[in-house]
Amino acid sequence: MGRRKLWIATLITAIFTALAVAMAVQAGLFNIGGEGQLYIGAITGSAAGLYLGGSGGASAFVIAATVVAGCAGGAAWALIPGFLRAFCRTNEIITSLMLNYVAGYLLTYLIFNTESYWRQTSGFNASVFPTSKTIPSSAVWPTETVHVHGGVALPLGAGLAVLAAVLLWVLYTRTRFGFEAAVLGDSPRAARYAGMRTRRKILAVMAISGGLAGLGGASQVGDFRHQLDADPNGMQRQFYGYSGIVVAALARYNPLAVLPVAFLIGGLQNAGNSLQGADFPSGLVGVVEGIILFSALGFEMFARYRIRVTRRRRAQAAPAPEAT
Repeated sequence: MGRRKLWIATLITAIFTALAVAMAVQAGLFNIGGEGQLYIGAITGSAAGLYLGGSGGASAFVIAATVVAGCAGGAAWALIPGFLRAFCRTNEIITSLMLNYVAGYLLTYLIFNTESYWRQTSGFNASVFPTSKTIPSSAVWPTETVHVHGGVALPLGAGLAVLAAVLLWVLYTRTRFGFEAAVLGDSPRAARYAGMRTRRKILAVMAISGGLAGLGGASQVGDFRHQLDADPNGMQRQFYGYSGIVVAALARYNPLAVLPVAFLIGGLQNAGNSLQGADFPSGLVGVVEGIILFSALGFEMFARYRIRVTRRRRAQAAPAPEAT
């Protein structure tokens, strides 16, 4: 994957995972499992592309099916910590984070440890090294070229990312669902007192959040890789889900602000990949992102709270009683 293509892939996927985080935080939930939901979305999206594209389906129908399958896979994976939070009062931060590793191992298992539907089992390359099946051309998402600086190819995922950000903003600012989710995030007791079905709301928010991350996984397959990438040095090495957490926090969980922040973080990560060498280790990019994140959170704390330094006055000694 070329540098410009890698930057666009990072940009688009970071938008989806950041929107997933922002969606959950608005309702007082912390979905840290965007990485795993991204993998499951890639698995289900590629399965739909392989099955329907191989059967000779129309290109528009196959692409729509991959989008729906990616969203469904991510939503189903996010419903696991959502169900545990709603009915068992389990901390969704821990469960969603642990499920990232489960999804990563599942992704590797499907290609390297079993002859699954996603693995190429015929041909010389398949007999030498485990290889994923390439999706048919009818399942490849279309790309539009914008003639700027020699031409920039904008895939379908870019348009879906912008559309998802706008729809999420409308959902939270113009609908009853968004109002109830905001009330749930501010005070769960007030939401229950008002008669809101908090358990159902938690499941719905987590499903939408996971669906957004799963759509990012389907975009990875349909837009860029055109196969299920199970290589630990490939898609899993980019840490798209964790980049989305940084983007969402810097955007203050505003869906529209996610777009420019993801542009900057995507450019930073791509610059790190280009400059990587003996004098510039790859981990330095993560350090820079952490400094930016903690600086932004620190300034936000000082904007909300004021630090005062006061001096205690010594208590004056009581006057001695007069002698009689």
